[in-house]
Amino acid sequence: MNFEQLQKQIVFIHEIDKIKYIQRKTRLFNSDRAENDAEHSWHLALMAIVLSEHSDQKIDLLKVVKMLLIHDLVEIDAGDVFLYDTVANHTNTEAELAAARRIFGLLPAAQADDLIAVWEEFEAGETAESKFARAMDRMEPLLQNRSNSGGTWQEFNVKYDKVLEKKSVIREGSQHLWNYAKALIDQSVEDGILQK
Repeated sequence: MNFEQLQKQIVFIHEIDKIKYIQRKTRLFNSDRAENDAEHSWHLALMAIVLSEHSDQKIDLLKVVKMLLIHDLVEIDAGDVFLYDTVANHTNTEAELAAARRIFGLLPAAQADDLIAVWEEFEAGETAESKFARAMDRMEPLLQNRSNSGGTWQEFNVKYDKVLEKKSVIREGSQHLWNYAKALIDQSVEDGILQK
């Protein structure tokens, strides 16, 4: 047994516990309580398992689940940027890359390199796995906002065009899920919980 390797893995496990304290703007289904990043990542991973048949391309589901479980760990250092923030840009930043290197770098080198590569693949959004994972990441808050009578759309005065723009990422991973999401967005306007 390699004690030094195990010790590094345990240090990483302690560090990633901090994701449970990163609060998101979006609230749990039918709730006033904000979701945390750990809950979000867990939910996305299960969504991917359940909805994988709707991927437009053949995917390595384990890789998608890995992406979804680690994609927001960088927020331990970099913080969460609200998708509809009008000041901060919700894109990969140098701060997030530095966070990925520090956090995953706590692990033994081979594991660190693997997780950094998976995180970078998710951020790039070019592979079948990353496209489907990103579709899950955009789908969950849509479902949450629908369940909360507009939720953060109402709270932050987010308009239809902006929701459509941000949620269109779903189409890259699944046309079928995009058709469903677009119908929900349009229905939200009809229901008066999303403004044009």
